[in-house]
Amino acid sequence: MADKTAGATAGAAGRAPAADLPEMVRNVVLVGHSGAGKTTLVEALLAATGTISRTGRVEDGTTVSDFDEVEVRQQRSVNLSLAPLVHNGIKINLLDTPGYADFVGDLRAGLRAADAALFVVSATEGIDGLTKLLWEECASVGMPRAVVITKIDHQRADFDAVLTSCQSAFGDGVAPLYLPHDGGLIALLSQRFIDYSGGTPAVCEPSPDTLDTIEQYRGMLIEGIIQESEDESLMDRYLSGEEIDPKVLIEDLEKAVARGGFHPVLASGAGIGAQELLEIITQGFPSPLEHPLPEVTTIDGRPVRDPACDPDGPLVAEVVKTTSDPYVGRISLVRVFSGTLRPDMTVHVSGHGLADRGHEDHDVDERIGTLSSPLGKTQRFAGKCVAGDITAVAKLSRAETGDTLSDKEHPLLMRSWTMPDPLLPVAIRARSKADEDKLSQALARLVAEDPTLRLENNAETRQLVLWCMGEAHADVLLDRLAKRYGVEVERVDLRVPLRETFGGRCQAMGRNVKQTGGHGQYAICHLEVEPLPSGGGFEFVDKIVGGVVPRQFIPSVEKGVRTQMERGVLAGYPMVDVKVTLYDGKAHSVDSSDMAFQIAGSLALKEAAGKVATLLLEPVDEISVLVDDDYVGSVMSDLSSRRGRVLGTEPVGAGRTLVRAEVPELEITRYAIDLRSMSHGTGAFQRTFLRYEPLPGHLADKVVSAKHD
Repeated sequence: MADKTAGATAGAAGRAPAADLPEMVRNVVLVGHSGAGKTTLVEALLAATGTISRTGRVEDGTTVSDFDEVEVRQQRSVNLSLAPLVHNGIKINLLDTPGYADFVGDLRAGLRAADAALFVVSATEGIDGLTKLLWEECASVGMPRAVVITKIDHQRADFDAVLTSCQSAFGDGVAPLYLPHDGGLIALLSQRFIDYSGGTPAVCEPSPDTLDTIEQYRGMLIEGIIQESEDESLMDRYLSGEEIDPKVLIEDLEKAVARGGFHPVLASGAGIGAQELLEIITQGFPSPLEHPLPEVTTIDGRPVRDPACDPDGPLVAEVVKTTSDPYVGRISLVRVFSGTLRPDMTVHVSGHGLADRGHEDHDVDERIGTLSSPLGKTQRFAGKCVAGDITAVAKLSRAETGDTLSDKEHPLLMRSWTMPDPLLPVAIRARSKADEDKLSQALARLVAEDPTLRLENNAETRQLVLWCMGEAHADVLLDRLAKRYGVEVERVDLRVPLRETFGGRCQAMGRNVKQTGGHGQYAICHLEVEPLPSGGGFEFVDKIVGGVVPRQFIPSVEKGVRTQMERGVLAGYPMVDVKVTLYDGKAHSVDSSDMAFQIAGSLALKEAAGKVATLLLEPVDEISVLVDDDYVGSVMSDLSSRRGRVLGTEPVGAGRTLVRAEVPELEITRYAIDLRSMSHGTGAFQRTFLRYEPLPGHLADKVVSAKHD
């Protein structure tokens, strides 16, 4: 465990708690499904350490973490928030994350900034599939974890059932440290009862009727600790009946938790369990010195050898969250991994490779503004931020979420964390000219804040599209546009870019003959059109003989055909997969011109559309859906109902299956929402464009009718 001889200071009012050494810091992210009680737990820990004088309520909009106006209205977390406190000389940075799947970007930012995870599970609702997946993800990178079961004082609470479900879902190494009982907690290692009924915890002997339960769970706990112990003789001593000194068990427990091999379960309710949880965080969770740094390279990709969490080392920091305020400006939440960040120093900002989502890559120098430690809306001044700590930096104009801050003389780049693709498209338009004038700047600020948002200005459909993580994500974005930036927008139906092609071969003539006095127009061309295979593009063939169409006008015919193909001939969509052959025509020595033959080529293509069937083509995507085995049948049936073709399935790990299918884009514009509902939040999918295929006749008729209305 880290040395705890030095300590963090709480600071005076208006000043942030400060840590001078990395070993005096604990960065803990709270994760769990929406409604599990993460924000309420943060309030309890802040109150227990005297950081706040009274606890707020989510229902009243008075909590420290949920201070954003959207969170107050919706009564749920939608942002990552930082709540620092000090306990026994250790500065604890609590990172409260949203529990709803739409805000996974802030969840992943919290995981990046933290060194340990606290899984919050409600005693009334248990765990969901997403929490289980997140546990597996943390396990894959060896992140230390503990579980706290909240709401144990609720009338519907069932601690034993939820504990069993946690052990089943999370696997080995999950065992309770405390058991709730009669308004207090039973400490299993010390075999004492902590009575909270009087408001102040009082330690006493447990009642006789609980001894059998204590013995059962204590045995489970001790065996779990010993299995992770570095003392190989401990298990033999325990099995032989020797009583193991609780001090030895506590030391082994703390080491096992810090290594990520053992995961204690604690209990929390109104006024119960805060002190016990704080002890585990400070004594069991690792300091930044004990947690490996993410991969660091130079700007050109050369690896940096053994970067360390050293306040005197080279600066390596990362923007984990960006917020914009119309009055305060941009505020960046920054985790310092190495070196020390100070106000007014100049740093290099390195980009993050999200240009495809509208986030430009950065390679610029910026000056650090004021450092602060946020506590809700309050920004408390901080004089510096050492390696391992987290701070807020004011008015970094270029740095965005995911960017690396480093020494301007030796710029570095941190490997970016994994961010899921936004797969729900939402088309919007400004309600008025005044809104349109402000929309571009407001959207740029939203994009800078949120790496899970992708902004698309589709030139083909002439629509502005926000690619979001889900419906709740979209609602929050539109709410912020209206309330924070004063920009009113409205949703419109999303247009899927279709294509047109010819269904058969035919011949057509384009005649452009006009005599209006002076130079007229004279151009006649005969074309043969025929479809090409899917993906064939456009092919133009010149079969003119005898100079009936002069050489200089043949490219004009092709240009006119191409122009008309871009406009379409049926419903205004571009034509693809067409072969056009120019085989005859006529010209005039005076009245023929480049423009005349362009018009003739265009007219010929239009005439061809009247002689042969013209087909509408729809884009088809190949999608890969990853779901629990329990939902494979439902997913395959649903894909078939969307005119999809299931290509196959394959197992992925334990209990998960990958389903591959080809599905028309028209059928999956809202698949992100439908899959989440179908799989109870555990499903994920990816999509890639495959090809264009003919749209069924009844759907094509609707598109043409709507276009001509």
